Amino acid sequence: MSLFVACSICEVGKDAVGVAGNIFAFGLFLSPIPTFRRIIRNGSTEMFSGLPYIYSLMNCLICLWYGTPLISPDNLLITTVNSIGATFQFVYIILFLMHAENAKKVRMLGLLLVVLGIFAIILVGSLQIADSNIRRAFVGFLSCVSLISMFASPLFVINLVIRTKSVEFMPFYLSLSTFLMSVSFFLYGFLSGDAFVYVPNGIGTLLGLIQLVLYFYYNRSSSEDSRESLILSYA
Repeated sequence: MSLFVACSICEVGKDAVGVAGNIFAFGLFLSPIPTFRRIIRNGSTEMFSGLPYIYSLMNCLICLWYGTPLISPDNLLITTVNSIGATFQFVYIILFLMHAENAKKVRMLGLLLVVLGIFAIILVGSLQIADSNIRRAFVGFLSCVSLISMFASPLFVINLVIRTKSVEFMPFYLSLSTFLMSVSFFLYGFLSGDAFVYVPNGIGTLLGLIQLVLYFYYNRSSSEDSRESLILSYA
């Protein structure tokens, strides 16, 4: 009886952190909205790059496929979060294409077709693998690599913050959402016993924590410098 209760608690806990991860991820998916408000208002993509949305779409599609019953029957919440994510990325890419200049539009459209082509190859190729465990391992490995690459992308921002001693280019709520989402899916993967989920999200948790520590450290330093300058100006 106690084992049954423990398993039930574990299952409820897994679902709870999975739902929380979906909610925090939704915050991440909404984060580009201010950028697209500006693009739509100005009628131009200006110097903004569309590559993050292309790459995010690729990541969402691979992880979505991993979460489907054909690959891993016990990962419904992985499917939901990445379905929502893929939808958002498609919308952002369409808006970007609508307002981009011709050269950038052609390049973006070409990259979109490449991403869809690669995903089609992964989808069809994985379905040719008869053994369900090998199929899960194949798609899981690809999703793991994709997630680790995505979580590694803030390393550039972390380096920039350390060099400039400024958090101007590292939005707090974006860093917080990334951290909370990573923690949620790390716990989800851990409670599921799924290394393809908890390993990349464990790395994401660590990088998210580093971003938050840097934010508070350099934001405090900046505030203290401003206060000292203000005192000196009145001295």
